[in-house]
Amino acid sequence: MAGMVVETVTVPWIPVAHRMDLLLTQVLPVDGRVVTTAFTLVLDAAGRTLLTRVDRPGRGWEVPGGHVEPGEAPVDAAARELAEETGLDVAAGRLRLFGGQAITLEAAPPEDYGYPPRTFMAFYTARLEVPGPVTRPADGSECAEAAWLSPEEVAARCAGASWLHLFRRLPVL
Repeated sequence: MAGMVVETVTVPWIPVAHRMDLLLTQVLPVDGRVVTTAFTLVLDAAGRTLLTRVDRPGRGWEVPGGHVEPGEAPVDAAARELAEETGLDVAAGRLRLFGGQAITLEAAPPEDYGYPPRTFMAFYTARLEVPGPVTRPADGSECAEAAWLSPEEVAARCAGASWLHLFRRLPVL
């Protein structure tokens, strides 16, 4: 798989033995991995990052993003999810892939596990040349709010999130 591994971790939400390689990459995988989800880290001119608070048990502040629909390009999914979860509309052509989480299951998953054994969670980025505007999740979104957070606030509110390893290495655009 192309890219530089910055960390290898395991996460509690995958129910079997696995590895998650956090990669810096500018290309989607071509090794047979299925891109299941797409996320967008948007930074504004003040150095803040737009995150959402998911209103579900065990969740909290997260990167806007979600599942790639059948036939949808990952970058289009990232733009769609960003708009739904934060109210910020950024054209897919402005998003740049910078990394992802490559998951490899090392054991057979339970029957109700809905993902292939080798997947990729794509992370895109965009930068605004102005301070981030007021944002609000779309009606019916699982997100209760969206906010522009400083790097320190991101680290505090998202402590333990695997994607923080990628966040700390966001490229200067």
